[in-house]
Formats: sequence, C-alpha cells, structure tokens
Amino acid sequence: MISRGERLANYLILTAFAAFALFPIVTILSAALGPNDSPGFAGSGPLDNFAAAWEIGRFGSYLRTSLAVSSFVVVVSVVLSIMSGYAFGTMRFPGQAALFYLFLLGIMMPSEAIAVPLYFDLRGLGLTDTFWSIALPQVAMSVAFGTFWMRAYFRTSSRAIVEAARIDGASTWRILWQVLVPPARPAIVTLTVLVFMWTWNEFLIPLIMVTSESLRTAPLGLAFFQGQYTAGFTLLAAGSVIVATPVVIFYLFLQRHFIRGLLQGAVRE
Repeated sequence: MISRGERLANYLILTAFAAFALFPIVTILSAALGPNDSPGFAGSGPLDNFAAAWEIGRFGSYLRTSLAVSSFVVVVSVVLSIMSGYAFGTMRFPGQAALFYLFLLGIMMPSEAIAVPLYFDLRGLGLTDTFWSIALPQVAMSVAFGTFWMRAYFRTSSRAIVEAARIDGASTWRILWQVLVPPARPAIVTLTVLVFMWTWNEFLIPLIMVTSESLRTAPLGLAFFQGQYTAGFTLLAAGSVIVATPVVIFYLFLQRHFIRGLLQGAVRE
C-alpha cells in the first residue's frame, strides 16, 4: 500500500518533469501568438504570424512533400515489417539468426554513418534529387526497427490459434493477415506512429539527397526559412508550430492504440 506522503511525492516529481517538458512548448506557442518582432511587419492579430510564415516560408509545398514521403514510408515499411517479423517470429529457416542480426545492424547504425556512401550509391543509380532518394533510405531504416518490433510480438502470439488455423487448411499468408494481424493492431499502430514521427522529423537524408526546393521536407524547409527569410523569432516560432502540428494531430488521433501497444510491448520479449 502506497502511503499518502509517497503518493504526494510522486505527483510532485511528475509535475516537475511535466513542467520541464512543457516549458519549451509553451515558450514557442507564446512567441508564435505574440507581437511580431520582424522589421517592417504590419500584422497585429494572433494568427498573422502563422499566415506570414506560411506565405514567406512556402510551408504548403514542404508539408505536401513531407506528407507524401511519410505516407509512402509508413505504408511500405509497416507492411514489410509485418511480413519479415512474421517470418522471423514464427518460422525456422537456414541462416535465420545471421539474417536477423543483419537487420539489427540497421537499428544500431546511425544515419550519419551511412549518409555519404548512400549518396554516392544513389547518385550512381540516378536517384539523387528525387522523391525516391528521400523515401527509400528511410524505408530501409524503418524496416530494420519494424522487423525487430513485430518479431517480438509474433514470437509471443498464441500458438494454439495458429495451429487451429493450419488444421482448418489456412495458408501461411492467410494465417498472417486474417489470424495474427487483427489482434496485433496495437503493436502495428505503435509502429506506425513511431515510423511516421521519425520520417516526418528526418533532416539529414533530405538535406543531403535533394537540392530542388520542391522536394524539401518540412524540417528542411524550416531550416532554410530560419536562415534566409527572417531574422525575427516570432515567425520562426510560427513556422515551428506549423511543422510540428501534423505530428501532434497524428499522435493524438492514435494515442489510445499507441499507449496500448507500448504497454503490450513492455511485457513481451
């Protein structure tokens, strides 16, 4: 039984950590909604900073690119992760351990270590400064984690259900998509949210791979906006809020499933 003093101490500690985490967010929002400090800016309304940042920084184009890249990476990497995690988690085949450790290298290897050789490889294939030069490397990096994540789930899935499906004549493909995937929804949603956030916030790969302004992602566009278009902090804060809003909305929409998936993963291997 937790005493009243221990419960109070827990609340105080959690409140302190919450305040520490929320302080930068409140600061940015206050600046974005406050008076503009850029020279020659005539706007006075609380939303004028967002309108000016949207127009000057061309965030409409950057958000479309980020949305297209993130959607492609999420769909492809989640589907591939489900299939590879199912293979590693339920099947036995020659070289399984070595191949799985090869996947783990994709988690342990930072993108900074592979960015330069990856650029030359894609340039040799004529893919630099294209949509694929941004999306394909992030698919590869996401599948590495996704395979590890889904393997842990499928290894602890009910063997009785799988065996019953096999006795009924279900194929391996049908067992995966009709028997195992529906109960795995929280784990899949958690993977989807993580991959979306990582892809949306990726900065280094787009910076190296593309030079066309039309292919800039939102974080990259925000960096150029900071360096080229404004010396004021309020417009930069408004641009930061614009870039971060889609991720926040996506997370809030799937928050319940995301937390459930994390809690399930906490008691698995």
